[in-house]
Amino acid sequence: MPRAKVENISSVERNKILREFWTTIALLESEEEIRNFFKDLLSESEAFMLARRLLIAKHISAGSSYDEIQQELKTSPTTIASVHAWFDGGFGGYVSGIAKLKKELERQSKLSEKVEKTVDPFSLEHLKKKYPLHFLLFNVADSIKYKSPKKLRKKN
Repeated sequence: MPRAKVENISSVERNKILREFWTTIALLESEEEIRNFFKDLLSESEAFMLARRLLIAKHISAGSSYDEIQQELKTSPTTIASVHAWFDGGFGGYVSGIAKLKKELERQSKLSEKVEKTVDPFSLEHLKKKYPLHFLLFNVADSIKYKSPKKLRKKN
């Protein structure tokens, strides 16, 4: 696809195109829908480059040095510097995205630990599954604790 110069497109048209793009992404509901959308939209190398920028931002937020990031991700200092500039002085997208990613990874980790505990026949988790009525209050509390924020919002 030939590249269109951004300067040649009016700001009104640019804003309309970008608004439709962001709205389309926001309307995707499941991880599978989002993955399929980006597989259709981006080549594998483009998707990898975006994912690597996110990894660089994750390392920056963890306090890694440029040398450590460069060694681990095999990326140039220029790329790291540009991501760092957007991380510090951008619109807050990297910061909020990384914070949400960390929270989700922690939740998934706890969930996988919970699944591992269920396998052990002498664990509390196994007993909760075997005798659910004995642990009704615990089960209700656990199910409320892991609801996603979207499901808890009031509907207008």
